[in-house]
Amino acid sequence: MTGPKPPKRSPRVPLAIEPVDLAPGLHVVATPIGHLGDITLRALATLAAADLVLCEDTRVTRKLLDRYGLAPPVLAYHDHNAAEVRPRILRRLAEGAAVALVSDAGTPLISDPGYKLVAAAIAAGHRVFPVPGASALLAALVTAGLPTDRFYFEGFLPPKMGQRRHRIAELAEIPATLVLYETGPRLAESLADLSAGLGARAAAACRELTKTFEEVRRGSLAELAAHYAGAESSKGEIVLVIAPPADRAVSSDELDALLKRALARGSLKDAVAAVTDETGLARRAVYARALALAEEGKR
Repeated sequence: MTGPKPPKRSPRVPLAIEPVDLAPGLHVVATPIGHLGDITLRALATLAAADLVLCEDTRVTRKLLDRYGLAPPVLAYHDHNAAEVRPRILRRLAEGAAVALVSDAGTPLISDPGYKLVAAAIAAGHRVFPVPGASALLAALVTAGLPTDRFYFEGFLPPKMGQRRHRIAELAEIPATLVLYETGPRLAESLADLSAGLGARAAAACRELTKTFEEVRRGSLAELAAHYAGAESSKGEIVLVIAPPADRAVSSDELDALLKRALARGSLKDAVAAVTDETGLARRAVYARALALAEEGKR
């Protein structure tokens, strides 16, 4: 007897990268954020035909180029050498070169130094061509399950606690879904500050998107903060997506009434937690008002 036949494998279809004549100018090319299959055919054709490819880390970009058998000239362009290299790139553009700009992952100019080069190229009269594709920001937004009709991209929060909490207080009033980037080592601390500053909002922490160990964890900011406080430090960059503030406005008189009832039932800590959950207001603001009411009650 013979066993079941193994399933047929789909034949490997070679990619046909059509040769293109690139117009002179700066071509801003999106690359995969993890899965190398998320490159567009147009992006591959652009990289194949470019006179020069600018990249943050040549080793990272070489992996993508090698995967598709491409060997254009490459040059590192990043925060540490941008001021020195930018004039050289502008000279190449003035000579009529087609220059491609990529980042290590995703769409260039999103939290990287590319915008300064684009601005300089435009000021010098050169054309700038977008070659769209993968973006961690949009990938996280569409998988979070939160409103997408209006969103605000913050990028990275300040690393220092005081500055971070101040910025979160400013973000609290923005009537849109918030999208932030964060690093693994700072994730738990930032989530705790976001929970305290933004109140009981739904959120999603999106890690390793499109990679083997992709993880999207959804819950309230408090739940996410508690989870990552007890977890090992996450690797790589994480995208946080946070629901907009609740539509219902809470007047100062209503807040006082809610707090007085809650304070009559239990401790100040429990009252703050209960009213924060009920109203969606920032915990810090609720705590300050509860403290003031408690002091008034002692007089």
